[in-house]
Amino acid sequence: MKIFLIGFMGSGKTYWGRLWSQQNNIDFFDLDEMIEQHQNKKITKIFEEEGEAIFRNIETETLKIFTENNNCIIACGGGTPCYNDNIHWMNENGITVYLSASPQYIYNRVIEEKDRRPLIRDLNNTDLLLYIEQKLKEREPIYKQAELIFQVEELNAASFQKIINRNL
Repeated sequence: MKIFLIGFMGSGKTYWGRLWSQQNNIDFFDLDEMIEQHQNKKITKIFEEEGEAIFRNIETETLKIFTENNNCIIACGGGTPCYNDNIHWMNENGITVYLSASPQYIYNRVIEEKDRRPLIRDLNNTDLLLYIEQKLKEREPIYKQAELIFQVEELNAASFQKIINRNL
């Protein structure tokens, strides 16, 4: 079982992925952390020095490392499913789970960590909420191609059982 957690930045993909992996003795990988380790630089630096297009290609290459890996949970970056036909690749190679969150929920989660997020770090608070609303509207049709959709406000430790039951 290979599970890809997708959703907008700040939706809790890393939090829930780590928790569920610990509770169920399953390997956990954070795609952004893997990219930073392999590239030996922060994602913000990759964006600054090489641009988003190069980052998205690196992201896709890193994602496809999981072709053979099974029995793991992968927290994907917010844009991962939206580029290079990644959503289709993930659907063919595992279970995709969209962690859906409202723009206000996301705003409240990312406002304090803007500096670590290259797409939003230069936005003021008003523009940040507008950006989240716009990007979420653009990305949601792709996110909704996931096999399972969970509202993050309703998630709990036992939610993972629904994913497992789906795979049986």
